[in-house]
Amino acid sequence: MPMVYQKGTVYLQGTRERKWYGKFRVYLKGRNGEEVERTRKVVLGKKSDLRKWEAEEKLKTIVQEENGKGVAGFVARADDSVTFGWFVSDKYVPMRRGRWRPATKQKTEFEIDKYLVETFKSVPIREVGLFELQVHLNKLAESYSESIVRHTFVNIRSIMRLARKLKFLQEDPAEELKMPQTKEVQRPIMTAKQISDLISVIEDIHDLCLMSIALFCATRTSETLGLTWKSYAGDKLIPLNTAFEGQLYEGRLKTRESRNAIPIPEDVIPIIEAWRSVSKNTAPDALMFPTFGRGIRKGKVVPRQGRNFLKWRIHPIADKLGIPRKLVTFQVMRRTLGTDMQGHGTMKDAQQILRHASIKTTAEIYMQEIQASVRSAINSRTREIFSQRKKELSQLENPVSHQRKPNSLKPRNTTVPNGSKFVCGVFANG
Repeated sequence: MPMVYQKGTVYLQGTRERKWYGKFRVYLKGRNGEEVERTRKVVLGKKSDLRKWEAEEKLKTIVQEENGKGVAGFVARADDSVTFGWFVSDKYVPMRRGRWRPATKQKTEFEIDKYLVETFKSVPIREVGLFELQVHLNKLAESYSESIVRHTFVNIRSIMRLARKLKFLQEDPAEELKMPQTKEVQRPIMTAKQISDLISVIEDIHDLCLMSIALFCATRTSETLGLTWKSYAGDKLIPLNTAFEGQLYEGRLKTRESRNAIPIPEDVIPIIEAWRSVSKNTAPDALMFPTFGRGIRKGKVVPRQGRNFLKWRIHPIADKLGIPRKLVTFQVMRRTLGTDMQGHGTMKDAQQILRHASIKTTAEIYMQEIQASVRSAINSRTREIFSQRKKELSQLENPVSHQRKPNSLKPRNTTVPNGSKFVCGVFANG
C-alpha cells in the first residue's frame, strides 16, 4: 500500500549552484497492473531561495500528491517499464497523427524513429532527462543539417510536453532544451539561364505549363499537382487542394495562408491558356495535370506524382542541357523564385508571393486584389528570364551578324489551336 504519510528525505546537491532535492518512495502500477515500489527524486528549488524547512514542506506536498491520491483511485504515473519507445508508438503518434498532413506524417514519423526512438527506445521515459537529451541533440548537430536537428528539437519537446500532460512525467525535461549550433545548410538555386534553357526545349505543352507554374508562381509541389481548373482565375491561381503520392486531398492545404491567391505572370498566362485549349477535361473540378492510375486505380484519373514527373519527363532534358538534377526539383524552383524576387521587389512582395503573409479567409481569397507592386515584381522577374530567350532568337534569325550554331536540342515550336506558335517562351502570330 502507498505510504501516504512518509516524509521523504531532503538533501543538498550541486557545486556551482546548490539546490534542495527530495527523495521518497512511490507505489505505481506497471503495464500488467501489478504494484511496484520505486524511489523518486525531485528538485525542490535553489538553496538561496528556500530554507530547509520550506523545502521539507514542499516535499511533503509532493509526497501527498504522488501517493495520497493512490488511495482514492489515483492514476499511477509511469514506472520503469514505460519506455520512451513505447510512449512514442502507443501514446504520442496515435494522438498527433490526425493533425499531420500526409507528407508531414510520413516524414515526421520517420524522423522521430530514426533520430530519437533508435537512441532512447528501451530507456524508461522517466530516465530521459535534460542532460541526455541535450547531449544527444549536440551529437546530431555534429553530423546532420540544421533542418534535421531542428525537427528533432521540436519533436522531442512535443513528446516530452505530452508525456507531462498525460502524467507520465512530473516535470518536462525538454523545457530547458537548447537548439545547438549546426552546419551551414546548402540551399542551391537555379540561374536565370538554366531556367531559360530548360523551358525553351520542353516540347510538350502539358509539361511546359506545369513547369511554368512551378518556376514562376512559387507553388508548393503538393499544391501544383493538386490544382484543378477551378483554381485558375485568369490572372491568378487559388489553391484549393493538395496532392501527395498520387492521392488528391480536397480542401486540405498546409496552412491558412496557403489559400491566398497567387499572381500569374503575364508571360505565363498564354501557356496556361494553350494547355487548357487542348486539355480533354476542363471542368471546374477536373485536375489541371492529370494522369492515369495503376493497380487497383487502373484507368482512373489521378494526380501526378512529383518525383515521377521530374524523373521521366524533365530530368532527361536537364541532363542534355548539363543542368544538375539536384537543381531541378519543385523545392529548388520555389526557393529560386523567392531568392530572385529580392532583386525585383520588396521583401514584403516576396513574402506575399510565397504566401508567408497575413491569413485570409476563403471568402476573401476569391475577392482578393493582388497589390500592383506584387504583380509588377513577379512580372519583372519572369520577363527578365523570357527576354534572354528573345534576344537569342533575334540573334539566330539575323544571318548577317550571327551564324546559327547547330544544337541537338531544338527550340520548342508548338502549334496551338488559335494559329499562333509558342517558340522558346514567346507566342508569335502566323
